[in-house]
Amino acid sequence: MSELTLTIIRFGLLVLLWVFVFSVVGVLRGDIYGTRVVPRSPQRRDRRADRTAQRTAQRPDERGADRPAPAPRQRRRDTSRVPTSLTVVEGPLRGTSLPLRDAGVLIGRNPECALVLDDDYASGRHARIYRGDDGWYVEDLGSTNGTYLGSHRLTAAQRVEAGSVLRIGKTAVELRK
Repeated sequence: MSELTLTIIRFGLLVLLWVFVFSVVGVLRGDIYGTRVVPRSPQRRDRRADRTAQRTAQRPDERGADRPAPAPRQRRRDTSRVPTSLTVVEGPLRGTSLPLRDAGVLIGRNPECALVLDDDYASGRHARIYRGDDGWYVEDLGSTNGTYLGSHRLTAAQRVEAGSVLRIGKTAVELRK
């Protein structure tokens, strides 16, 4: 091999070594300092909803004035024990509340979660609350420290009702009506 080829190979290996070092430092930094929590502003969401409502109200009625609007379909279900919101009752985010959505609510340390926990015992994607055919369910997403419904550790998806308390590390979350 020529001297030029050896020099290029050495330089390439040196670059790969530095890429590896920087990736290790990045992972260690994330583990030491944790996930950056970005506060979410509910006011911005409310303003967006107001603008959408105004645009809808300004549109002319396309059905005609003589036909009444069809009534929206609603499922018949017992609404006495159906939760509509999730409230943190213990932990650093105490008092935080968010509505339960049909798409589900993801809980964990990862910024992609709907409820981002600043808790050392929570996993990145810790638990999920979702709507099933007959109510709301909670499931643990393979977390290290587990998700507890009351005093029982979840091993499979379990149905929850209003008043149920979930414990994820030092954080307790209650489902409320």
